[in-house]
Amino acid sequence: MQSIMWGYARVSSSNQNPDRQLNALFDFGIDFRNIRVDEESGKDFNRRAFMSLVGTEETAPIMREGDCLVVQSIDRLGRNYEEIRKWWAYIINDLQCNIVVLDMPLLDTRENGNNNLDRRFMCDLILQILSYVAEKERENIRTRQRQGIDLCLSHGKPYGRPKIPVPDNFSIIAKQWKNGEITAVKAMKTLGISRSVFYRLIKEKAIKKEAKVL
Repeated sequence: MQSIMWGYARVSSSNQNPDRQLNALFDFGIDFRNIRVDEESGKDFNRRAFMSLVGTEETAPIMREGDCLVVQSIDRLGRNYEEIRKWWAYIINDLQCNIVVLDMPLLDTRENGNNNLDRRFMCDLILQILSYVAEKERENIRTRQRQGIDLCLSHGKPYGRPKIPVPDNFSIIAKQWKNGEITAVKAMKTLGISRSVFYRLIKEKAIKKEAKVL
């Protein structure tokens, strides 16, 4: 049976356009009928189009042994490199299919005159490096956040979102609103605060009142 080239594209939401990815897949020679597109976040792999290609516990994979999965870039597969490595190994070893990442030629498991075992080893090595770099970046972000908090505390400064002061007449206006004497829109306008701040203050006051009762 002749192997099939499958294309996969992903955008995070319906507001984003997958045309750039689709054009790259078309240019690579993939038939439109063999392209699957997801409009979902890359935080995990629980996506309908992707799972149709690789299969689930209830459904068989569309891809068969010898087929090839092509993506425009590695982040179209997902954002979690540990998960990418897991699914990469599953596609290569369990499904016995190949993978091609168009904007990273080294991530191509097909046989091109070289030892295929060496190519697969190189791909796995690159994925491990990408996974390491991504994890280090997450650690660096957490470290910088912690350092920023510690610096604020050492100078006696508050950190996080600054608290919005409660208007002096808030209790009076809030009571008028609760009694149905004015609308919420009128209350917000009188107090000069936004909708989200108004309801947050209402909630905070209610929590404090409940705590006093207890």
